Amino acid sequence: MTMDSSEFFKRIDDLADRAQRRGVVTKTGFLTPAEGYALRQYHPGSDLVLFGGQEGCERQVAFFLPEYMEPEAFDPAEHICAVRIEAHFGTPGHRDYLGAALGLGIRRESLGDLRLFDNLAYLFCLPPVQPLLLEELKKVGRVSVTVTACPLAEVPAPVVWVKALSFTVKSLRLDAVTGAMFGLSRTAAAELIRMGGASLNYAPCERTDAPVKEGDILSLRGHGKGRLKAVGGRSKKDRLFVEAEVYL
Repeated sequence: MTMDSSEFFKRIDDLADRAQRRGVVTKTGFLTPAEGYALRQYHPGSDLVLFGGQEGCERQVAFFLPEYMEPEAFDPAEHICAVRIEAHFGTPGHRDYLGAALGLGIRRESLGDLRLFDNLAYLFCLPPVQPLLLEELKKVGRVSVTVTACPLAEVPAPVVWVKALSFTVKSLRLDAVTGAMFGLSRTAAAELIRMGGASLNYAPCERTDAPVKEGDILSLRGHGKGRLKAVGGRSKKDRLFVEAEVYL
C-alpha cells in the first residue's frame, strides 16, 4: 500500500457511498497493484469495476457504480485513454518515460501502465492529463519523441511468458512456497523474507509464516515473481501438491 491503510479504506467507503447517494459513477485514480488487491478483498461487491486500459494491466482505476447500473452496462474505457510515444534515434527505458511524464507535473495516480515495444511506448492515462502529454512531452531523457492520441483498442497487448511448475510443500507458508517456486531452500527463502526481499500480493511481507492461497502473487527480490495457481491433495508423505507459474 502506498498510503495509510485507514485513510485508503476511508476514501473507498466515501466513494462507494457517494455513488449510491447521488446515483452517479465515482472513481479513484490509477491504484497501485497492492491497493487494487486490497480493495478487492475489502469491497468484493458487484458495484465495483476495476480497469486499467486493457486486460492484464497492473495499475487499475476503481469505479463504483450506482445501484441502478449493472456492471455489464458500464464501459470503463470511456474514462481512460492512452497515448502513443515514438522515440526518435533511441530506446528509452521504463523509468525514462515515466520520469519525463511526471516531470510535467502529472501526478502518478493519473498515469497507468506503460507498454514498451522497441522505440514505441504506450501509456494509459486519465483523460484530463492526455492534452498535457500531447502538447508538452517532447523529450524522454535525451531522446526526442512524438506523442499522439491512441485508441485503447489499438494499444498492443504485451506478450507474457510464464513457466508452469508443480511441487509439494509441507504447508502453505510464504517461506515454503517461495522457496519451492524459485528453486531455493526454505531456509534461504526465509532469510530473504526476513530481510524485506519478499512481497505478497504486491505488498511487502517479512513474515516467513504468512499464509498463502490460490491466486496469490508472490515475488522475491532477485528471483522473480509468480502466482500460486492451484492447491491439490496430499502426498503419501502428507505434503500438499501445488501448481504455480513464474513470470519470465
